Amino acid sequence: MDEVQATIKQQIEENAVILYMKGSPNAPQCGFSQRTSQAVMACGQRFAYVDVLANPEIRSGLPLYGNWPTFPQLWVKGELIGGCDIVMEMYESGELKPLLEGAAAKE
Repeated sequence: MDEVQATIKQQIEENAVILYMKGSPNAPQCGFSQRTSQAVMACGQRFAYVDVLANPEIRSGLPLYGNWPTFPQLWVKGELIGGCDIVMEMYESGELKPLLEGAAAKE
């Protein structure tokens, strides 16, 4: 495992909820990242994020790590939940909030 993959693994293990996105939750740099971060923030739980635009090595390494080609990527308790479409579906169906609350309770 190379250094970038080890860094990604550590980030995912150390944060119950982590969002890999373009930009930051308060200043997203693409519409998909904006919608995803707003859905996660609306659930009211703390979460970590990594700006993949500011971390090009993460941007190139994460799709290999999670076998998911696009950003944003939401990870909860070490598992890839998915990107914008999946997160939005889960948010709208009411599945996202209890998932994030469950993850936060275990921190």
